[in-house]
Amino acid sequence: MITLARRVGALPGYPLAQIPSIKRRLLEAGVDVIDLGAGDSDGPPPQGVVDALKRALDVTAMHKYGFQQGLPAYRDAAARWLERRFGQRFDPQRELLPLIGSKEGLSHLPMIACNPGDVAIIPEPGYQAYLGGAMLAGAEPVVVPLRAENGFLLDLDALPADTLRRAKVVFVNYPNNPTAAIAPREYLERLVASCRRHGILLAYDNAYCDLTFDGYVAPSIFEIEGAREVAVEYFSLSKSFQMTGWRLGFAVGSAELIGALTKVKTYVDTGPFLALQAAGAWTLDHAEELVAPIVAELGARRDAAVEALREQCFDVEVPKAAMYLWVPLPKGIASADFSTRALEEEGVVTMPGSGFGPGGEGYFRIALTQPGPRLREAVVRLGRTLAACRDTVVVATD
Repeated sequence: MITLARRVGALPGYPLAQIPSIKRRLLEAGVDVIDLGAGDSDGPPPQGVVDALKRALDVTAMHKYGFQQGLPAYRDAAARWLERRFGQRFDPQRELLPLIGSKEGLSHLPMIACNPGDVAIIPEPGYQAYLGGAMLAGAEPVVVPLRAENGFLLDLDALPADTLRRAKVVFVNYPNNPTAAIAPREYLERLVASCRRHGILLAYDNAYCDLTFDGYVAPSIFEIEGAREVAVEYFSLSKSFQMTGWRLGFAVGSAELIGALTKVKTYVDTGPFLALQAAGAWTLDHAEELVAPIVAELGARRDAAVEALREQCFDVEVPKAAMYLWVPLPKGIASADFSTRALEEEGVVTMPGSGFGPGGEGYFRIALTQPGPRLREAVVRLGRTLAACRDTVVVATD
């Protein structure tokens, strides 16, 4: 009998794993399912992006191995975008690395920083790739709850001295998934200073940097003095350009850190499909014009959903970024119970806060992945779910 590695058994269940099968069962039964679960846009990529891919597919060389070098044109376009967007210059060959989506680059990062037993600091609620990557690298995860009263900001300096002494990497994500929180500049300055002081590698996940509203502009971590000494920043084309299934992103940082990540990935994959990189290059060179209508639509959906949620007695804040609403539940209603009832009884897919770790309990997440009218219909159903859960709590209390 084969004995599996302990690290496999230690991995928690992934929060989206069971939803597709339940959704399929309901659809087969004729239920009108409204899916607000995964952050997967309902719209297609911009037509120009699709056309760029079609052109690339006719080029024989695009069907060869890309290896970690990838397509120079993609590296160059990413570097140009970074300079336009953030005013930051990076060597496209030495300080930038194409990724098969930012998720794999984030999960591989602990391999360059952590020896078995070293500490990786993980925000909770948070993206499960951080925790999984740390555990698969043999690191000891130290989970730090993100609290509403602290703006959902991870405060390194509040951690015990022994934890900071042993810590080798910290994962930080703003604009944040799932809370949609943003990070003030003074917070980022403290964060970078703390990482420098303690020698901690900062994995800065900036996948939602272009999905911002009401005049807010998300920064790069490299706008903060000293960040190049300690940080690797991750970008993704998935959310900004509705290209989630394409799996294309890139990491940027010092030549030393990017070189180490490149070395790890050399043993794991052969890089993104070159034709995708060609389309990605075109996308990044036209980023500003492509992302504007996507952000406008998300902003309209945000406003419609917030209004509807408040009408249904949900106390929700208006986020300035990302594509999610992080909705608090009344005391006594478990997030998993609420999301299960919403799906089974009302046909609405949401993400329970507990799916992002115990620190997410008391909330559920809505992804703005449906048009305004469908969002409103979904929220009406969620209001019925809330009322049913409250009745259950009252009965149990009696």
